[in-house]
Amino acid sequence: MKTVKVFNTTKNIFLGIFMVVIFLSFSACPQKIDFLKSSVIPAAEGYVKIKTDNNNNNVIKIKLRNLAEIERLQPPRKSYVIWMTTEQDMTKKIGRISSSSHLNATFETVSSYKPTKIFITAEVDEDAEFPGETIVLTTENFGN
Repeated sequence: MKTVKVFNTTKNIFLGIFMVVIFLSFSACPQKIDFLKSSVIPAAEGYVKIKTDNNNNNVIKIKLRNLAEIERLQPPRKSYVIWMTTEQDMTKKIGRISSSSHLNATFETVSSYKPTKIFITAEVDEDAEFPGETIVLTTENFGN
């Protein structure tokens, strides 16, 4: 009888450890969010991947396709600027894309802030401190 109890206890411990490992491996997977269709550049598409690194920072990776050359927009602009809305409802500039290779672009950054939305604007001033009116691509709100 004792052997059965020890076996069941050991089995339950291993099952518990297995469930924790499975949960942690899924929570470490990057979250992938697609950009919505753009009315400014209808062919543009892409996605954002966000994952937490070992220092509890957010690694933000963006991949874009069919992004129009910035000077060809009407009116012409100088730079695509990438912004995020944070859990604290702040808008933060996280970078810019000055040019694209064959209409494709990638971008990566790390932030201590957790994003709830990512959007890209076309700006006349590439050093803009606040987002302009021309939103090229945006995600839906994805924060919890």
